[in-house]
Parts: sequence; C-alpha cells; structure tokens
Amino acid sequence: MSTRLACVIFDADRPRLVADFWAELLDWAVTIDRTDEVDVAAPDPDGLELALTFRSATRAKDGKNRMHLDLASRSLDHQRVQVDRALALGARHVDIGQGTVPWVVLTDPEGNEFCVLEPREEYVDTGAVAAIVIDTHDPARLADFWSTASGWPIAYGGARGAALRSATGLGSWLEFVRTPDVRGGRNRLRFDLVSFPTDDPAAEVARLRAAGATQVAADDVGGMPGLVLADPETNEFCLRRPMPDYSTV
Repeated sequence: MSTRLACVIFDADRPRLVADFWAELLDWAVTIDRTDEVDVAAPDPDGLELALTFRSATRAKDGKNRMHLDLASRSLDHQRVQVDRALALGARHVDIGQGTVPWVVLTDPEGNEFCVLEPREEYVDTGAVAAIVIDTHDPARLADFWSTASGWPIAYGGARGAALRSATGLGSWLEFVRTPDVRGGRNRLRFDLVSFPTDDPAAEVARLRAAGATQVAADDVGGMPGLVLADPETNEFCLRRPMPDYSTV
C-alpha cells in the first residue's frame, strides 16, 4: 500500500489573506477557516487537484522557496489575463534569474514564488494548477522517493528533470527540476500525506524510511496527530493518520 498526497501546506504570516489570494486566483473556495489554518480547495469534488492549506508561520521566509506552483493557461490571451488578475489581487513580478522565458514568474502577497505558464499540451487537463515543482540536486532520486510515498508512477525522468502523475492521468503533475543552488532548512511549502485507514501507521513510517525518509519530530497541528518526516533532500512533510472529516478539505 502507499500513502496519498492530501494537500500542499503554506506557512503564512496571515493565513486568511494568502488563502483569499489563492482562492480568488484559482477560482477555488475556502473550505475551512480557523484562526491558525485556512484551507482552499477546487470546487469539483471529483477533481484530483490537491487542496492548499495555509497555517500560521513559525519562521519568516528566507530566500527562494524550494517548492512552487505552476499555473496552467489555455492560450496566450488567457495567460495574460491570469497574470493581470494575479497582479490585481496583490501578486508582484519577481526576478529569480529566469531570463527571457515564455512563462511569467510572480510572487503571492507573502513572497511565495509561482509561475503562470504559457499554454502547453501536457497541461490541458490538469485544472488550474499545472504542476507542483520541487527544486532538487537529484531529480531521479527524489522522483523515486515521492513515487514510493504517493503511489504515483514516474512519467519521465532524467538528469535535468523528472515528473510524476496520478495513474488516472488527471490532476496536477509533480515535477522535480535540477537546481544546483538548492537551499536547506525548513521550506514554507510542503506536503501533507495521509495513510489509508486500513494500513498500519508504523508500517507506513517504516516503508517511507526504507525509501529514504528521516523522522524529524512528532506533530499535532489542528488536533490531527502525525509525524514530521523529511525526504532524502530534507524537504519536510507530515504523515498524518486519516481522520473522519479530512475529505472535506
């Protein structure tokens, strides 16, 4: 068996403000609204888009995030509309050394980088979020780990990049891009994974450790117990036990 990807966690100084930005930009809805956590999800209950969860930050943003979202566009006109909409909602242009490229690099109101892509055939059926992108020293190694963790097969892999996608062929891609200057330390964006109700949590932890994970700490965020682990390149994630109401996010 395997765990499943449940959501992308954003550390946020103002969770509701950043959640509102992403909900408006993606045409998604706020599904949970608490002081320390706000969840945003796609309106289609049958869609495979991962929810976004915004939690109160424990430390300030320091440098470029190792994980970011790429947004899909249907045409060049739609790309321009998406960029204009993001800027109107509080996004800003940012130069991260991308040079002249067909996509547009922006930050959300708290400085989290994201890209609005030009139309690409491989993203026509992803929904609003084309890909969740992780900077890495070793794309093939990290893709192997996250394929084991998520149960998603590897769609392609090589020295410069690798990618996973759900076996259904729907929803966002999970992509790994070789980046020589990847920073260490806690990331402001990370995954929550959930084990299946019939699985043994201890066996799942052992399986992830065998794949290259290391345990960081026990965790209890929002009353949902779990363990904080790190992948082979120290990207933290939380393995949570399934809860009766988790499908609402």
